[in-house]
Amino acid sequence: MTAAAHVNSWYAASAAPIDGFPRLEGDLQADVCIVGGGFTGLSSAIHLRERGYSVALLEARRVAWGASGRNGGHCSTGQRADQEDLEQRVGREQARRLWDLGLEAVRMVTGLVERFNIDCELKTGDLHVAAKRSHVDDLRAYTDKLRDDYDYREARFVEREELEQMTSSRRYHAGVFDAGGRHLHPLKYALGLARAARDLGADIYEDSRVTGYTEGEQVIVRTDRGSVKARFMILACNGYLEHLSRPLAGKIMPINNYVLATEPLGEERARRLIRDDCAMSDSLFVINYWKLSQDRRLLFGGGESYSRRFPSNIQDLVRRRMLQVYPELEPARIDYAWGGTLAITMSRMPHFGRLSGNVFYAHGYSGHGITIASLAGKLLAEAISGTAERFDVMASVPTPTFPGGTLLRWPGLVLAMSWHAMLDRIGH
Repeated sequence: MTAAAHVNSWYAASAAPIDGFPRLEGDLQADVCIVGGGFTGLSSAIHLRERGYSVALLEARRVAWGASGRNGGHCSTGQRADQEDLEQRVGREQARRLWDLGLEAVRMVTGLVERFNIDCELKTGDLHVAAKRSHVDDLRAYTDKLRDDYDYREARFVEREELEQMTSSRRYHAGVFDAGGRHLHPLKYALGLARAARDLGADIYEDSRVTGYTEGEQVIVRTDRGSVKARFMILACNGYLEHLSRPLAGKIMPINNYVLATEPLGEERARRLIRDDCAMSDSLFVINYWKLSQDRRLLFGGGESYSRRFPSNIQDLVRRRMLQVYPELEPARIDYAWGGTLAITMSRMPHFGRLSGNVFYAHGYSGHGITIASLAGKLLAEAISGTAERFDVMASVPTPTFPGGTLLRWPGLVLAMSWHAMLDRIGH
């Protein structure tokens, strides 16, 4: 049996395939068993191998098959929640530590790309734009706060007059340009991490879905065809955790998000859309996000759904949102449209922690996964090695359980998201 192919996306069509990894057959032993072959699992494998741990990574399908190989490719600075929110939740001192970790995460992604020579179209710059006039003052004040309270000077406020020189869209009222942000081809990046982990000696197994595990002095992780006995286990499943750990499942909610890729637009037209070839996103609650590919396609993401099924026509769903931003693209052909499943938390901050002394987890990145999930691997390796201070900074952020747990979280989320989507459509 061959592991499931990657979804039909522009990413899969433009990434050089990696030689398939074997399926786990039989029983083996390792220092650490990692469940999940996305950014968290692959980064964990790299950093654990560099510390000398033997690693067995089990992936149910193919490495980067999930959100790690399908997302928008944005590598924003900071955390998913803003600093004002974090200060209220955990205090100024801890919020500063979280901010510093968020900056380190971007540097770490850049460092991994350089160190392992990963050709993933890494580019600089992030432009976040105000979808309503009422959002302008908030963006301006937050930019000032980052400068004054966090000494962060890479972000600058962009008035509407300048914004109209940076993009042909006339939908937005102002923006913030962050020179510290990055963007990349996520599948190329993830496959590069997989190659690096393999070359460092990690044992990676695809088509090896974990069916359960038994905790103890040694964790026994089971698949249909084998098992791994390990001193430590890392749950790195994010939106695909399902019933593997019921205590954790109520902390996250899998949701679906969608992306399309236009035909190649040519240099002149592409530069009219995004003059500086930066990543862009807007301030709506159900966010739109977009960037240019290396071959000058517009990669536009937007729209969400909350069931296990994707819409029957993803292209139409996302194209409508794209044309609200760039009506001049109405004649443009859409070459690819796809969806992916991520995990959000109620706090919109990731959920880090441990279930026991030797079972660790990190998930719930809430759309901020490239940077923080990559950093999670480093922090997990530190914690397993006995230095958990930085891991505990991330784990210290409270993560409420969804009301009703896994049974009732879905209708509650649909109601809440529908309310916010309505607010996105009205007002100024």
